[in-house]
Amino acid sequence: MDGGVGRRGRSRGMIPLLALHALAEYYRLDHKPPVTAALLGANTLVYLRPGALHHLLPSIDQVWFNPHLILKYRDWRRFLLSPFYHLNESHLVYNMFSLLWKGVQLESLMGSTEFASMVAVLLAMSQGITLLMSKSLLLFFDYGRSYYNEYSVGFSGVLFALKVVLNAHSENYSYVHGILVPSRYAAWAELILIQMFVPGVSFLGHLGGILAGILYLRLKGTYSGSDPLTFLMRGIGGILKLPMRILRSLFGYRRRRISGRGTVGGNRWGLDEPGVWRCQACTYDNSGWLEDCEMCGSTRGGSSSSLLRPSSPLSDDLSLEELRRRRVERFGR
Repeated sequence: MDGGVGRRGRSRGMIPLLALHALAEYYRLDHKPPVTAALLGANTLVYLRPGALHHLLPSIDQVWFNPHLILKYRDWRRFLLSPFYHLNESHLVYNMFSLLWKGVQLESLMGSTEFASMVAVLLAMSQGITLLMSKSLLLFFDYGRSYYNEYSVGFSGVLFALKVVLNAHSENYSYVHGILVPSRYAAWAELILIQMFVPGVSFLGHLGGILAGILYLRLKGTYSGSDPLTFLMRGIGGILKLPMRILRSLFGYRRRRISGRGTVGGNRWGLDEPGVWRCQACTYDNSGWLEDCEMCGSTRGGSSSSLLRPSSPLSDDLSLEELRRRRVERFGR
């Protein structure tokens, strides 16, 4: 949710609960989504403001999202930073639980680079749409002044946009505050229910998030390639990985394909590892305890080199088809 005017309350011990839940969720995942973890950490650190961060970060009074102040003074710091500030602990924890649920699913499906790009785009779009709507209401309606001077903070505009993206093509049903609705319309149902039963929330902030999600999907549907921001992030990621690639090439590191108890192909330099010898006939790496190749039956020679001679006339005459058949039999056991 997006908080209205207010101040932080005293800690009620909810942040440790959030941390335990996040750790348990990440422990069970094979792939740990780093962007979701970074967003969780950033929002929590901004709220806690530990150590030197207390003096480095602006106060919440300096970053309220207020359309009047943003447009009058060109205060874009409010535009960019207000989503990362929260009124109190319950406000933070509610939003972060929601982020954890949506982020893990979307980042696992999309990949970290595209997910990070999408979050950045949705943040800018949801804030921009909210700003545009508040200015339009001021120009055309008398009650628009209250929205134009409204103060709000919180990550929920982005969360509403993520909900739209996540459920866009879903045929399932979801419970929204105890009411079963089609998942495609869950964001709209939550918008109405929160507005009805939770005081002090920003209606335009939530609506801006929903519209941002819809607009993002429309733009994504009309553009077949990667968006420029994703392309830029991939380029930066490639540059950051370049030193590791250079080190790997210098020291001859190569990930080998592992099959059964041995490997096929071996290391880059063609030299045996300790306790391993390579069959000349089929290139299968065998344990040093064996004298005959597990794959094709060729005998290990007296040389310590990986270039070994087959021991029998049969192994000399093995065709590629026969080697493939033996490999299939070997690994089909």
